[in-house]
Amino acid sequence: MRILYHIGRFGLLQRKVFAKPEKFRILLKDILREMDKLGVGSILIIMIIMFFMGAVVTIQTALNLENPFVSKTIIGFATRDSIILEFSSTVTAVILAGIIGSNIASEIGTMRITEQLDAMEIMGVNSAGHIILPKIIGMMIMMPFLVIIAMTIGILGGLASTITIDNLSVQDYLAGLQLDFSAYRVFYSLIKSVIFAMIITMVSSYHGFHAKGGSLEVGKAGTQGVIYSIILILIANLFITQLMLT
Repeated sequence: MRILYHIGRFGLLQRKVFAKPEKFRILLKDILREMDKLGVGSILIIMIIMFFMGAVVTIQTALNLENPFVSKTIIGFATRDSIILEFSSTVTAVILAGIIGSNIASEIGTMRITEQLDAMEIMGVNSAGHIILPKIIGMMIMMPFLVIIAMTIGILGGLASTITIDNLSVQDYLAGLQLDFSAYRVFYSLIKSVIFAMIITMVSSYHGFHAKGGSLEVGKAGTQGVIYSIILILIANLFITQLMLT
C-alpha cells in the first residue's frame, strides 16, 4: 500500500508541475538558467568519463578478439555500437542521476524546510510549477546534446586507444565505425535520453519537494532521489529497448 501512496502523491505533484504557467516569459528565463546549470555544467565530467570508457571498451574488445580469422574491423564496430546503444545514454543518465539528481533534491528540499515553498504558496504562486517545471524542460532539452557529446568523445577515446594496441590500426578502427551503420540506433539512444531526463528531474524533485525535518532529512531525500532515479532508468531502459529494438 505504501507504493500506491507514493504513486498517488507523485501524480498529484506532476499535475501541479504541468499546470499552465502564469507568465511564459519568466518560465523561458528559468528554463535557460536550468539548461546552463544542469546541462552545460555537466559537459566536462561526461567528456572525461566517456573518453576513458571508450578507450577501455576498445582495448578489452581487442584483447578478446585476437583470433587471426576475425576481421579487426569488428573492434571498431563493437565499440561504436556499445557507445551509441548503451554507454552514451544509459551510463550518462546514471552518472547524471548521481550528480544532478542529488543536487535537485537537495535544492528543493532545502527550500521546503526553510519554508520558501510555503511562502510562494501563500503569495499565490504555484511553487511546483515555478521551481520544478523549468528543471524538467531544461534537462529534456540538454540531455540529447549531452548524449551526442558522449557518443563523439567515447568513439574518439576508442580511436586514441589504438596507439596502445599492437594488433589494431587506425584504419581498421575507422573502417569498423562505418561498418553496417544505422542512424536509427542514434535516434533510439536520443529517445532514451529524453525519457531518462524526465525520470531524473521528476523523481528527484518529488523527493525534495516532500522533504521534512532538517538538513539530515534533506540529505536523505537526495539519496532517495538518486537511488529511485537509477532504478527507474534501468527499468525504463529495458522496456524501451524491448519496444524499439526487437
